[in-house]
Amino acid sequence: MAKGKDVRVRVILECTSCAQNGVNKKLPGISRYITQKNRHNTPNRLDLRKFCRYCRKHTIHGEIKK
Repeated sequence: MAKGKDVRVRVILECTSCAQNGVNKKLPGISRYITQKNRHNTPNRLDLRKFCRYCRKHTIHGEIKK
């Protein structure tokens, strides 16, 4: 049955360009997405191209700590 640790974990993805440049002056905020990953198949941090509504373009969203 199930072992001690769950295989699938929830991760938070944050826009890297918003985090580097600070917040956008016109629209304050940082784009974040919540998704799941398989811990055994993807042990490294996850980086995906997602749409950032504050930058108004597709940017790389990286996994952050909870």
